Amino acid sequence: MRRLPGRIGPIATEADPEHRQLAIYILDVMTSTADRAAALRALHSDTTLLTLVNVWDVASARAVAGAEGTRAIATASHAIAAMYGYEDGEQIPRDTMLEAVGRVVQAVDLPVTADLEAGYGDAAETVRRAIGLGVAGCNIEDQMRPLTEAAAVVESVMRAAADEGVPDFVLNARTDAFIRAGDRDPHDVLAEASERGRAFLDAGAPVVFVPGRLTDEQVVALVDALGPQKLSVLPVTGPSLARLQEIGVARVSFGPFPQRVALTALQEMVEGVARGEGIPAGTRLLT
Repeated sequence: MRRLPGRIGPIATEADPEHRQLAIYILDVMTSTADRAAALRALHSDTTLLTLVNVWDVASARAVAGAEGTRAIATASHAIAAMYGYEDGEQIPRDTMLEAVGRVVQAVDLPVTADLEAGYGDAAETVRRAIGLGVAGCNIEDQMRPLTEAAAVVESVMRAAADEGVPDFVLNARTDAFIRAGDRDPHDVLAEASERGRAFLDAGAPVVFVPGRLTDEQVVALVDALGPQKLSVLPVTGPSLARLQEIGVARVSFGPFPQRVALTALQEMVEGVARGEGIPAGTRLLT
């Protein structure tokens, strides 16, 4: 099987042959943001689950990009905010977030999708600026705004991307239905997440992000509601990655957890040093 440049893994053999060849062609020739967005969208449409281990700076981006099987890069807003000493939830200035994202884009040869929280007060303008940095896709949260308002934001983002010459921009439209569910009936939460997801797809988003601790049955129901290769999740608990691919999920990402894994390893090293140990065995030269 042909392997793609930039350490991108092979396109799945199960995918539609015509679409698979398009993905291979795009990834071979991508030089512009529009090319990268088209490549990123093709990876979402492929039946192989797109796995995105989120990064927060140049060093983490290069480490992830250099690992076998990495096909695209995703930034994590929570991790970037923490890097600069800010709390999550749009406490970091937009300029600072975009500077960090731009550095990641410049550091790798793969399509980059950025977590842009809720858009920092003007999602369309934030996306325009991100596209100017070379970003090929992004997350935008709905924060459970009224549905018509949230769908209008999705539409404005996709219109802005088209105006910037990137019609295939991969908006991963996020609904916080499960995260903000509280003690509501899970069936009602699932129905609301499905309704919001369908509205975001109708507004032009190519994929919908439903973070939360989802069960197998809930993931199946969401794929049934949205269609195959339209759902993005954060696999904290629930179905395995193999099962998510089988169900028809398009994409998984890991949010702030990769940074927590890295910091856990650092803290464990510090604890080892305090015990008289040195550099942990197996440490790699990655920078």
